[in-house]
Amino acid sequence: MRADCITRAIPRIVPPWLSDLAGAWIFYTVLPAWPWPQPSFQRIARFAPWMGLLIGALQGLLWIGLSRLSWPPVACALCVVALGIQLSGGLHHDGLIDTADGLGAPAERRLEAMEDSRVGASGVLALVMVLLLQVAALIQLGGQAPLGLCLAAFWARVAPLWAMARFNYLRAAGTAAFHREHGRPLWDALPSLLVVVLLAGWVGAMPLLLGGVVAILVAQSLGRRLGGHTGDSYGAALVLTEMITLLGLALLLPAS
Repeated sequence: MRADCITRAIPRIVPPWLSDLAGAWIFYTVLPAWPWPQPSFQRIARFAPWMGLLIGALQGLLWIGLSRLSWPPVACALCVVALGIQLSGGLHHDGLIDTADGLGAPAERRLEAMEDSRVGASGVLALVMVLLLQVAALIQLGGQAPLGLCLAAFWARVAPLWAMARFNYLRAAGTAAFHREHGRPLWDALPSLLVVVLLAGWVGAMPLLLGGVVAILVAQSLGRRLGGHTGDSYGAALVLTEMITLLGLALLLPAS
């Protein structure tokens, strides 16, 4: 009897943020779900940058492991990009494809084109170009690639937070509408950003904060072109921020 009471009491003492973190783990990655606590999905966006950092760290570890096995940089780059797509379930790259198809259509048909399950030429070309540029940036980064992967994956998840805060959501019944309804995007991102600023003295301010500037510019640009954002454009902002940040870091950080 007493054990039953304790079991029933456990969910009541779980802090809301921990349930949201469990939900973010499920939503943003394909990693096995936690056995406890019961996940909540209302305010998971605040943990998106940390999920990105986790994915970037796993990619970086794969790069290090393959490098120690004497794999060439091009092979390492291809493998870590594939791992990143797999760990996120391809959710964001699907958004990139749909957004590119929408931007390739007349303004009055953009949302319709983005909702179409068929993949158009604009979407295919956008995905191929993004992947090629990511691979090229990682090859150039060389030994700095693990750091670049972590920074790019972190800041890429900040871009949708900015989009949520600054632009209306274009689909009232869209599957990503709950992010904006329940979240406080910029406030939710503040703890993550403070940690990044504290690390600036270790890595260097320019490489560390570059992705933040890219995240804002990409989210703003897509929002203005579309007249707002959707779940697809959140994913597109993420992928584009990641790619551009890696390219910028490839220019700033000496390869080793």
